[in-house]
Amino acid sequence: MSIVRSSVVIAAPAETVWAVVMDPLRFAEWVTIHRGVRGISAGPAREGSRMEQTLHLRGADIHVRWLLVECRAPSYARWEGHGPARSEAHIEYVLTPVAEGTRFDYQNDFRPPLGAVGAFASRTVMGHIPQREADRSLAALRALIER
Repeated sequence: MSIVRSSVVIAAPAETVWAVVMDPLRFAEWVTIHRGVRGISAGPAREGSRMEQTLHLRGADIHVRWLLVECRAPSYARWEGHGPARSEAHIEYVLTPVAEGTRFDYQNDFRPPLGAVGAFASRTVMGHIPQREADRSLAALRALIER
């Protein structure tokens, strides 16, 4: 298991931040490893919404099927993802009003295949890349919204 956490304060109301982070068609504007999305459920994000996302890490495209398992607009979302070789990811978005606007907390709990052996291999190959990309993505999100 590998957990990545990142936070950013954005000078905008939670509803504005929510509208961007919950729109899969806008991922390309701020998610640094995003390469594409398809099979998006119709309508606004809600529990049960689905999508298929292509991510790019270490020179390889990774396809993940996402299900929105919990959704409390505009403050909380939890996605469950299933990728290649039975890998899993659980992503949480927490939006909290603060004096400066909205604090956006992101957490990604990635579970590679093959248990402890897979976790060791994942840490060895990936190193600090997931944390660096999460931090870069949230910085890009802040810049996008504050423009």
